[in-house]
Amino acid sequence: MSQIVQPSTLPGFMELLPKDQLVFNRMKDIIRKNYEEKGFLPIDTPVLEKEEVLLAKGGGETEKQVYAFKKGSTDIAMRFDLTVPLARYVAQHYSDLSFPFRRYHIGKVYRGERAQKGRFREFYQCDIDIIGNGSLSLYNDGEIPSIIAKTFQDLGFEAFTIHMNNRRILNGFYRALGINDSQEVLRIVDKVDKIGVDSVKEELSKIGLADDAVEKIAEFIAISGTTDEVFAALDAMAIEDEEFKTGVSELKGVFSIARTLGVSDKHMIPDMKIARGLDYYTGTVYETILDDYPAIGSVCSGGRYDNLAGHYTKQKLPGVGISIGLSRLYYQLNEAGLLKSYDDAASECLIIPFDETKEEGLRLLKTLRDEGIRCIFYGESGKIGKKFKYADHLNVAYAIVLGREEVENNMPKLRNMKTGEEKAMAPEEIVNFLKNEA
Repeated sequence: MSQIVQPSTLPGFMELLPKDQLVFNRMKDIIRKNYEEKGFLPIDTPVLEKEEVLLAKGGGETEKQVYAFKKGSTDIAMRFDLTVPLARYVAQHYSDLSFPFRRYHIGKVYRGERAQKGRFREFYQCDIDIIGNGSLSLYNDGEIPSIIAKTFQDLGFEAFTIHMNNRRILNGFYRALGINDSQEVLRIVDKVDKIGVDSVKEELSKIGLADDAVEKIAEFIAISGTTDEVFAALDAMAIEDEEFKTGVSELKGVFSIARTLGVSDKHMIPDMKIARGLDYYTGTVYETILDDYPAIGSVCSGGRYDNLAGHYTKQKLPGVGISIGLSRLYYQLNEAGLLKSYDDAASECLIIPFDETKEEGLRLLKTLRDEGIRCIFYGESGKIGKKFKYADHLNVAYAIVLGREEVENNMPKLRNMKTGEEKAMAPEEIVNFLKNEA
């Protein structure tokens, strides 16, 4: 007899029971529906890419986390995000696409980072990007907050805030302080919500910044208030750097467009602490926080970049986009008990026939399904209590009991599985009732 292998999954790989998977899928469907309704086109790139393509940019922590292997003479790597494959895709299919190219992609990505609670090595990302050919209007940056807001409202949230900034503001501000290479400063400032202002000031001093510059940076990232108050504070700084002024103007434009598209100021705020992808974004940047659960961190982030596919084509392809890390979002919301309102039932009803009424039960099943009602059929033998227990396990709202008497009278019994109440009804009445209930 062969030895039994202990069934287990690799660390950092999420696997759900069917009820939980239904909730996960419904969240994914809400996101997909919102993306499609806003005119984004689906693409699906391979999980495996040529290593030279995937790692064309090279360097950084990401490359250390890539799953790579050799097959024959080909070096292969697994995609670690959906943006690099998008860059390759747009460069490769450039002549077949219409610009601005609005794409969405929902798929799994892989990173060999240390597995920990809420952090996965295989996880779903839900991305949208708008890619321009040579240039891209600021309108697109302003549309993004309206898509974020509608998506999270449809996911069941009202208390969320989209924090926005513009990298040009940051570049200009630090240049005005005499800091020409601001990468390290930005990296430190980006940690302020995790380590606090005092620790940020301490780290800035350690890299050689003068006390005066450190204080000005602390004052800058502490700017707060309403949207209009933040912009007034930025204007009052009277910084003459042209890039700074361009960044402020662009950010004001983004807020104006988003307001026109119906995004309330309660859902968005300018935030000088936000930097995002330090060597990647070049304009608007976004981070979305659930107000009641800030510890979860950003649940949707992204921004504007000047040149998406510079490693693959000489065409200049600017873009703006966002990503929702669905696996992490699901895990965190589930841990916080925030997914109880989601429907985790696979079907609306279960038909329970007796042995002698199975044929009539199948006919009723066809009738209900033809009317668009999600319904399943219990064809196994056994006691009625066992069948009701099965219905409870599947979390169906109603069971339809079909014995000999019910068939003779053409009046199946509809049982409310929550209350236990039963009512004999004609098949057409059951159809109407279930359609109205659904």
